Amino acid sequence: MAYLTPRLGHFRIFNHSVSACRLLGTADMADMGLALSRSPLERLDFDNVALKKLPLDSSEEPGVRQVNGACFSRVKPQPVTKPRFVAVSHEALALLGLNGEEVMTDPLGPEYLSGSRVMPGSETAAHCYCGHQFGQFAGQLGDGAAIYLGEVKVPPGQDSDLLRENPSGRWEIQVKGAGKTPFSRQADGRKVLRSSIREFLCSEVMFFLGVPTTRAGSVVTSDSRVVRDVYYSGNPRNERCSVVLRIAPTFLRFGSFEIFKQADESTGRQGPSYGRHEIRSQMMDYVIEMFYPEIQRNHPDRMERNVAFFREVMLRTARLVAQWQCVGFCHGVLNTDNMSILGLTLDYGPYGFMDRFDPNFICNASDNSGRYSYQAQPAICRWNLVKLAEALAPELPPDRAEEVVDEYLDLYNGFYLETMRKKLGLLKKDEPEDEILITELLQTMHNTGADFTNTFRSLSQISCPTEGEGEEEEELVRKATELLLQQCASLEELKAANKPTMDTRELAMLLSMAQSNPALFQMISDRATIARQLEIISKLKDLMETNQEELQSKHAEDWSGWITRYRKRLARELEGQSDVRALQEERVRVMDSTNPRVVLRNYIAQNAIEAAENGDFSEVQRVLKVLQKPFSSQPGLDSPAWVGRGQTTDQGERDEEEEEEEQQEAASSSTARTPVPYDSKPPTWANEICVT
Repeated sequence: MAYLTPRLGHFRIFNHSVSACRLLGTADMADMGLALSRSPLERLDFDNVALKKLPLDSSEEPGVRQVNGACFSRVKPQPVTKPRFVAVSHEALALLGLNGEEVMTDPLGPEYLSGSRVMPGSETAAHCYCGHQFGQFAGQLGDGAAIYLGEVKVPPGQDSDLLRENPSGRWEIQVKGAGKTPFSRQADGRKVLRSSIREFLCSEVMFFLGVPTTRAGSVVTSDSRVVRDVYYSGNPRNERCSVVLRIAPTFLRFGSFEIFKQADESTGRQGPSYGRHEIRSQMMDYVIEMFYPEIQRNHPDRMERNVAFFREVMLRTARLVAQWQCVGFCHGVLNTDNMSILGLTLDYGPYGFMDRFDPNFICNASDNSGRYSYQAQPAICRWNLVKLAEALAPELPPDRAEEVVDEYLDLYNGFYLETMRKKLGLLKKDEPEDEILITELLQTMHNTGADFTNTFRSLSQISCPTEGEGEEEEELVRKATELLLQQCASLEELKAANKPTMDTRELAMLLSMAQSNPALFQMISDRATIARQLEIISKLKDLMETNQEELQSKHAEDWSGWITRYRKRLARELEGQSDVRALQEERVRVMDSTNPRVVLRNYIAQNAIEAAENGDFSEVQRVLKVLQKPFSSQPGLDSPAWVGRGQTTDQGERDEEEEEEEQQEAASSSTARTPVPYDSKPPTWANEICVT
């Protein structure tokens, strides 16, 4: 990988010839030596336009407070003790014109990228925004742990595709976990190794999967500690303060425009800048001019410009959620404050890539109602667009906004079907029946507990029918069925997956209440939740009445039926094609570049986290390398190298009790676990992972 070399002032003159050096005076030589010795991070070219164009809080008063009439507040990052790199993304740092190796070996690198030291030209601030959280307006939220460092000018020679995606000519950089801001509420503004590694890795794998996302340049950990109760179980523990460097054209979001909201009818809360309509106009001008310049140029009429802007945000959001659905990604916390105004995946918290296909998959253990389940994501994103439209009024007329929102579902379905056809290798014809074929595939995957990623990856191995196939067809279908059965869940796995999450007595009480007191029932539950529980109970009852052999036979019947229909559809792809072999090869190539071989499953992230918590950062770096090529196999990178050896390589300060405890945990995990390939179905122990 080639990296852009930062500009070094007089260094170019020095390189031209020896005689050029003789022309330099003593002062020039001193300047040149300083340039050569400086940290590469000190050479970043900042142009902090957001702080010039948007209102900045006049108060620098420390502590949590309401911020009125401003989009940003100045803050001071809080240093951590002995910061050190866990990992860096060379590709993400290259966006800033940085060489990853130089940054990794820079003694000041961990200090600058943890917020412990402020880079020249950086202006540290926190962004004020509001949000609807789990459907309720929460009032002022803001950057409670993320701190804006500034905007770095795009270096010369940046890829033209990136410049089209980021027409502003600058990359905003943030450190997440660098201490308190006015928006930290009851929190401490810190992040720990667990959450930092998860955000870092997922930001990067989403990019390499081709899904629009914010980026992550580095993870730094330290000897500073915070207390966290991981499972809210009353068993808190000390964890290392860690910081992620985040990169994006902007981190503005739907909730950025909700600071103007009037008092909410349900919660009574209002935005801190309610009534400041001139700031809303200012924000819209800034966002459109900076990030949607074509819309600015093509629509001289302000109202038409604003409608076009909202339509583009809607389109990008529809395309984004379609891409999530097609890789089995569940965000987990799709509040309006976690929705990017640029259509990027933003704020990686309790996310999850689906293992066994389940439309009701919930990755966030705190989401008891399933509001943000996998199948709910398209509708929730539409709901969030409605809230954005409300926040943009009167700059965006409500009737025009409604017309735009009405386009969302058709656009989403179009994007979804386009990608799903590629995943199935249907390249030459768009048939109305394709939607039914896709639905039947997903239903079969659900019924058999098939692994989402591996099942789609396996489809390219199913051959197209050929002329004169005759009796061979039955054998080919049988082999394809055996291939997909390998990705299906066992009877015990399905029983474990279909355990009701609600106590039977509670369920009986709610069913009775739904009949006797519907108003009270609506206040404490909903019919969708009850229906889901009843469906699970019914499925579990059926599973309890069967055995593994019967289940396997039923699964084989389901799959052979779908495979037969799929191959008939593939046969129609070949009709009228002169070079059948070339089409077959193209089909496999497109499918294998659309269906990833590996994604960031929870168990892969958890293994890397546990290694890092025991002082071994190599597994985080190894996983990053694997995820940078998610569609292909990489020799020597098939399986984790870390298996809980109980060794500590981290040289940070550790007390004896902590070291003994961590070594015991690692030793026990090494006896209980064996490494599985990155592209395998999750091991049994992965079922114990809980993300909140």
